[in-house]
Amino acid sequence: MLSQYWPLAGLAVRTPQLELRFPTEADLVALAELAAGGVHDPVRMPFLTPWTVGGTPAEIARRVLQYQWRCWGTWTPEAWALNLVTVVDGVVVGSQGLSARDFGALREVETGSWLGLSHQGRGVGTRMRAAIVHLAFAGLGAEYVTSSAFTDNPASQSVSRKVGYAEDGIARTLRGSEPAVLHRYRLSRSGWETERRDDIEIVGLPECRPLFGLT
Repeated sequence: MLSQYWPLAGLAVRTPQLELRFPTEADLVALAELAAGGVHDPVRMPFLTPWTVGGTPAEIARRVLQYQWRCWGTWTPEAWALNLVTVVDGVVVGSQGLSARDFGALREVETGSWLGLSHQGRGVGTRMRAAIVHLAFAGLGAEYVTSSAFTDNPASQSVSRKVGYAEDGIARTLRGSEPAVLHRYRLSRSGWETERRDDIEIVGLPECRPLFGLT
């Protein structure tokens, strides 16, 4: 079995409303097709890397696959990016990520996510963020979880606040060729503990711990 050599294949986070899981081949196809159908209003670009524009739907779908494969192929305990698919009622509706460098020492991770257009505005973004934050703190022993969003992406900022993140300053960066402001958010372990849920289950994590830089 794949999980014998790549234990991440058996990793999942389950809540009463949704599941985050390491994608199967079928999940990747569904995720790629979802992205090809649209992720955001074309007037605004919520991502630092504009992977959702500048190509045909098939090319956008291919970028999703290549990004996932690249994250798997370059994974080390010192630098990793975990991208799980979000599944609601058996349907892949988006992607929820968690990434870190030197996590074994720093115990700090960053979250990132996207949803297909047809699944937005239903509270799924908040629920999947709460699930990945639970994985970070309860599963991996993180001390801090961070996130960021552009000024013109209030939906992402709202999710961060709902989950308990506090404002952590701003950063100026280029979005394409234009300057833009990123709003940073940070959630501490103590902040998470005050809102900790008891209805989230983590599956398959013990075998994965060395891959995250944990002993």
